[in-house]
Amino acid sequence: GDSVTQTEGQMLLTEGDSLIVNCSYETIQYPALFWYVQYPGEGPQLLLKATKANDKGINKGFEATYNRETTSFHLEKASVHESDSAVYYCVLSDTVTGTAGGAEHKR
Repeated sequence: GDSVTQTEGQMLLTEGDSLIVNCSYETIQYPALFWYVQYPGEGPQLLLKATKANDKGINKGFEATYNRETTSFHLEKASVHESDSAVYYCVLSDTVTGTAGGAEHKR
């Protein structure tokens, strides 16, 4: 089935450090890809999305590029702030309106 892999666990960064959170996926489809962010005490909210190859999502200084060749959608930010402390989830879906779940999309 389809799956998403994030290689990092908890990351400790200093104010101003650059951030890369790796996200790789396996699927036979051409999925839409999403990054969700969950700040302490809040529910997950959409941060970035890309619906086709080479799309680049940009929001709040974060960016991620949908690379079909390497099946990746890595999240990057040039300079982090304390307010960026959160849990970040990479999600894939068969379609933009499809059901997207945690680290793995279930059919």
